[in-house]
Amino acid sequence: MLTAYVLKSGMLERHLVEVGDRIPDTAVWIDIVSPTPGEDKVVEKLLGIAVPTREEMQEIEVSSRLYIENGARYMTATLMCQSDTATPKHTAVTFILAGQRLVTVRYDEPRPFTIVDHKLGRACQPNVSGETVLTDLLDAVVDRAADILERAGAEVDQVSHAIFEPEDAASPRMSQNEILRSLGRKGDLASKVRESLVSVGRVLIFLLNEAEGMRWSKDTRTQLKSMQRDVSGLTDHATYLTNKITFQLDAMLGMVSIQQNDIIKIFSVAAVVFMPPTLIASIYGMNFKHMPELEWLQGYPFAVGLMVLAAVIPVIYFKWKKWL
Repeated sequence: MLTAYVLKSGMLERHLVEVGDRIPDTAVWIDIVSPTPGEDKVVEKLLGIAVPTREEMQEIEVSSRLYIENGARYMTATLMCQSDTATPKHTAVTFILAGQRLVTVRYDEPRPFTIVDHKLGRACQPNVSGETVLTDLLDAVVDRAADILERAGAEVDQVSHAIFEPEDAASPRMSQNEILRSLGRKGDLASKVRESLVSVGRVLIFLLNEAEGMRWSKDTRTQLKSMQRDVSGLTDHATYLTNKITFQLDAMLGMVSIQQNDIIKIFSVAAVVFMPPTLIASIYGMNFKHMPELEWLQGYPFAVGLMVLAAVIPVIYFKWKKWL
């Protein structure tokens, strides 16, 4: 899908461009989502630039993500997707600054794009350009990362209370399996956010180095430096959150190990208690001539019932103690 944004009446108006249609010459921002070969050619013909393929966007070398070609500046960043679901993931997004236009190439729907789309669709600066849209997108990406980390931090605090204060009425009731799964999900989310922030930080460094040559305004460069500081702080916070999750995971595994040792200790004591009777029974074999039970008609079903109870009662007790 190819969308062109044109300045009209103090806002950016969206125009869906079908294959064979012409992109408006006044388009400020061209957004390409899962481009087809035909859509690639339309943009390349209009701007004289090459649109990178999905495989090229996924390369991890810095030289393949940040470069200048035919006067256009290519910047590929890794952004978060589906962070509100149980399966957050990464997606590569390429920003191309060609003159006063911004071209974005993506294969997913990161939330910052929807936020900026709605924002600029309501109102924007009268002198809006590609660099303005780019700074708005990057700012939305940084804000979104901060929101994700704040939410993850609050959830990690709840898990911490469930681990260290399980009897507290205010703490959530969570089983050991739920705690381990929650910590695993939060650790994965924090690592993904940190990777995204590192990628965005590289883009900001690249833009700051190119800002002088592109003759960007002082306000824009100040905004980029402010975002760079925010990214640095959020990266440190993501690292802190990852370390905190690792500590909680180690503590949880240690507590599970202690509980298992206590259970094994009970089993060991029980085995010692029943060992002497078992030894005596194994030596004598219950081979006595005068035993009242030998003539008891209900002796066999009674013995079978005792065996069943001897198997069922420990299972019920273990489940009541939450050992099973």
